[in-house]
Amino acid sequence: MISKATQFVVPLANKPGTLARLCKVLGDAEVNITGFFVPEARGKAQAARVMVVDVAAARAALKKAKIRFSEEEVLNVELDNKPGAFAELAGKLTRKKINITHAYATTAPFARAGVVIAVSDIGKALAALKEKKIWDLNPPR
Repeated sequence: MISKATQFVVPLANKPGTLARLCKVLGDAEVNITGFFVPEARGKAQAARVMVVDVAAARAALKKAKIRFSEEEVLNVELDNKPGAFAELAGKLTRKKINITHAYATTAPFARAGVVIAVSDIGKALAALKEKKIWDLNPPR
C-alpha cells in the first residue's frame, strides 16, 4: 500500500525532556503517534519528524502548546518484510532520478514493513512507484 501523508517537523533543543514534552503534548491531546524519527543531535538542536493518526488534532495541540513546527508531505509505503524490498523501491525512484531526502522504517518479525519516505518530487515518485506495480498496492490481510 502507498499513500501520501503529512509529517510534522519539530525543532528540538538538544537537552533532556524536549522529546518527552512533544510526546506528552500529543498524548494529552489523544493523538496517536504512528512513527517518528529523531536523528542524532549535532550541536544545540535537532529536528524530530513525527507521523500521527489525526493531523488536525496534532496541529491544534502543537499550536496550543506553542511548539514550533512545519509540515511536509511524504510517502507512506507498506512493503513486504523481506530482503531487498526497500532496495527495489529505492532503485525504482533512482531510475526516475527522484532523490530520497530521508527515510525511516520499522517492522516486526513476520509483519509487513512501514516506510516513510521524503522525496524530491512526490508526484513523480507516486507515479513511478505505481508504474508496473513493483508490489501489490493492496495486499490481502
